[in-house]
Amino acid sequence: MTRSLLLAGAAVLAFVAGSPAAIAQSDPAALQLIERLRPQAGGQTRGIRVPGAAPAGAAPSAPVQPAPVFTAPSSGSTSGASVAGPGAPTARPPETARPSQAVARPPVRETTADAPSASITVTFASGSAALTPQAEQALAPLGRALTSQDLSGFRFRIEGHTDTVGSAELNQALSERRAAAVRDFLIQRYGVSPSRIEAVGLGQTQLLVPTPDNTPNARNRRVQVVNIGS
Repeated sequence: MTRSLLLAGAAVLAFVAGSPAAIAQSDPAALQLIERLRPQAGGQTRGIRVPGAAPAGAAPSAPVQPAPVFTAPSSGSTSGASVAGPGAPTARPPETARPSQAVARPPVRETTADAPSASITVTFASGSAALTPQAEQALAPLGRALTSQDLSGFRFRIEGHTDTVGSAELNQALSERRAAAVRDFLIQRYGVSPSRIEAVGLGQTQLLVPTPDNTPNARNRRVQVVNIGS
């Protein structure tokens, strides 16, 4: 009887040790994402809003700079994962034009500046929303991070982005499909609760690397993960 109990206990410990939440604690890439996505002292998740919804009476906020890009390692190991430096700076805004010369621009849905977030380079073929093996490898640390105890009490938004190949309308739809593909992968492969994760598409409105129209750029085909609170 005692031997059976010991074997059963060992089996439970082995199962727990092999779970994504336990693996996250020994995965440097997952730990790095946990630190980026976990609110620090002061509660940075306050005031987080759904993209496009400005607080009543609030002045327009300054454009949000792209978050540093998290790059997964090229091999099966995650020991070489790192967070790159800040994204390319935005171009200097043009001089104020007279009202008659102002050009209407589509509204850009932004992430609040104080929201914990991480931008992850996810490999998509141009014009495709299918996750490649490289994309799944890049998302593995995120899956482990989201199932860790450190982040279990928070909800997250997956924001899909595209490069400038194709029309803005097609890229908007493509970014939505890419974000949904990442969300489905995290739910099905890592068991993240559907109630904790939502997906939105931002098309080509927030380029990490500014490029002209119809310019393929893999770094712009990315997803951004944002902590939207508990």
